[in-house]
Amino acid sequence: MGEQVKNEQNKPQEQDLNQLRKVRREKLAALQEAGKDPFVITKYDQTYHTDEAIRDYEAHEKEILKDYVEKEVLPEPAEGADNDTIAAYRASKKAAYEARRAVLDASPINVSIAGRMMFKRVMGKASFANFRDRNGDIQVYVSKDALGDDAYADFKKSDIGDIYGVKGYVFRTMTGEISVHATEMTLLSKSLQILPEKFHGLTDTDTRYRQRYVDLTMNLDSRDVFMKRSKIIWEIRKFLAEKDFMEVETPMLVANAGGAAARPFMTHFNALDEDLKLRISLELYLKRLLVGGMERVFEIGRVFRNEGVDTRHNPEFTLMELYQAYTDYNGMMDLTEEMFRHLAQTVLGTTTFKYGDIELDFGKPFRRLRMADAVKEYTGIDFDDPAQVPDDAAAKKLAKEKGVEYEERHKKGDILNLFFEEFCEDHMVQPTFVMDHPIEVSPLTKKKPGYEGHVERFELFINGWEMCNAYSELNDPIDQRERFAAQDANAAAGDDEAEHTDEDFLNALEIGMPPTGGIGYGIDRLVMLLTNSPAIRDVLLFPTLKSLS
Repeated sequence: MGEQVKNEQNKPQEQDLNQLRKVRREKLAALQEAGKDPFVITKYDQTYHTDEAIRDYEAHEKEILKDYVEKEVLPEPAEGADNDTIAAYRASKKAAYEARRAVLDASPINVSIAGRMMFKRVMGKASFANFRDRNGDIQVYVSKDALGDDAYADFKKSDIGDIYGVKGYVFRTMTGEISVHATEMTLLSKSLQILPEKFHGLTDTDTRYRQRYVDLTMNLDSRDVFMKRSKIIWEIRKFLAEKDFMEVETPMLVANAGGAAARPFMTHFNALDEDLKLRISLELYLKRLLVGGMERVFEIGRVFRNEGVDTRHNPEFTLMELYQAYTDYNGMMDLTEEMFRHLAQTVLGTTTFKYGDIELDFGKPFRRLRMADAVKEYTGIDFDDPAQVPDDAAAKKLAKEKGVEYEERHKKGDILNLFFEEFCEDHMVQPTFVMDHPIEVSPLTKKKPGYEGHVERFELFINGWEMCNAYSELNDPIDQRERFAAQDANAAAGDDEAEHTDEDFLNALEIGMPPTGGIGYGIDRLVMLLTNSPAIRDVLLFPTLKSLS
């Protein structure tokens, strides 16, 4: 019943919108009939963006007026002053403005801008409009005297959302707003749809995600997120290039989706009549390149995991993995800390910034904490102590006592990892490298000398989120084969996220891979952090959504 009432309430609004759309199409038809079809225009000479016009005018104004003596303006009248006093004050203010304008207009900055009209106010023979381009907004003053009768009449018929090219010169209005005085206007694209009402903007999150083009048009904050995302990725590439890393590309369609614990998407290659998978990581192909002698490689690309969707997970996401020969996970920690500090400084201009209500500090050294020590710190249980946790059975008993869910196949190392996830992750707010994971959850990692059952692996946690995952990479082909066999056994026991033996990768290791440090970064979470975005969908231009049909 409630849904029916809602639909009934929406009918008049939809009818109104349909009428408005009809009017816009009629306007387009009239333009086309008059030989003014905007859709036949193929290019426009855009010489300035809005922010460039404003910035150049401010510098120009400062230079021109540096020796200028302002015309005297009468003192501002007190409250309750008589009409003559107020009129005299206004006249003196106008005269001072016009004198200053005459000096500036004598050497104008001529611009040609292009953008979408977001606001229009028609006032007889003169109008004001606001135009938005990639970099921001600027006001445009449109007058019948400057454009001519026909062009001004066409402008008056324009609609919010139309895209224009505007030629003119920059000036400052009497109220102080830097604007463009239009001398020529060209309609470049007629908007046939109705944009959301400007004051409220586009606030429905589902519509924002499904119609990102409208979101980017209406919400400058949203646009800024994606501008920053682009800068973050550019800065990563620049940082790694300066460290002598080479960017490469590896296959997305694979026979064996390895390198991570995740359920892959399946597809079929018709030409070869062969089932394939979409990659779930970048790891195994990049390591093959280390075998081939490429000592420092990285890739930024999409990976696909057939899993759930929440505020931090999307089935397709951007991953960066890098591998460096002749270093270990300590080298990866040093590189990561330096890179994260660099990104904060170059993208945000500071190493101290807020995510939500939390102030994060990338300027201080990142904490380094063993996983077993973290669990001991927050639960009092020492998994390194044989007296407390001697074996798998003891670990499972502790898990039951603490209400930690586990599977029958899990071993002591698996339980340690579950304890960390349950009791420690949320406390890792400031940047913390959590190190030395159990071997059971790290099938591609070198064992840590002196620590039975642990490997040289770390995850960086910030704001309670895992930001990256790194190893001293396993390069022993015999050990790797044994670990693949253990993963095959897990798969046979029902673990649909277990890896499978990759014979070609094992063959590469048998040729010989140097000691290597490797790391994987979730680019989307990093962008969330540096743009103060609450959900992964806010930093993906086109996130995965359930089809409306």
